[in-house]
Amino acid sequence: MRAVKHEERALWRETMRGVTPLRPAAPEEIAAEPPKRESKSRRVRAPATSAPLPLRSAKTIDALDRRTAARLKRGTLPIEAKLDLHGMTQAEAHDALTRFIARAQKHGSRAVLVITGKSGVLHGAVPRWLAEGENRARILAIRRAHAQHGGEGALYLMLRRKR
Repeated sequence: MRAVKHEERALWRETMRGVTPLRPAAPEEIAAEPPKRESKSRRVRAPATSAPLPLRSAKTIDALDRRTAARLKRGTLPIEAKLDLHGMTQAEAHDALTRFIARAQKHGSRAVLVITGKSGVLHGAVPRWLAEGENRARILAIRRAHAQHGGEGALYLMLRRKR
């Protein structure tokens, strides 16, 4: 099965513009649109010494009720949307992450998965980006993913309810 191209998705969205859905969008439909590619000469590389920042303290997880926190830790909470950042530059990944979080919250998603990879620049940069003002205001809790969802190479995000 081949991957759907960005142009094909755009054409499909244009075709379906006036159609009213029978049910809410599936998590795959919420996923972030692929970012526009920059020329290689404009890509910015981060210093090789960028070490991952620690995730938020346990106090943030305590903001969740005990049952939800336990289900999140065990990896049994249903994942409503996911974003895979593999193969993106820092600029592309940062933009995609911010749009993904905003879109997921807009659609009412609560538990989402962000796949960063187990090492590399994005593994260290994503926790910093999540702590930025716009993203931080939308996030209730952050945890490393359970092994079945990527372990050290992925993060669970519990999003705040949209008000």
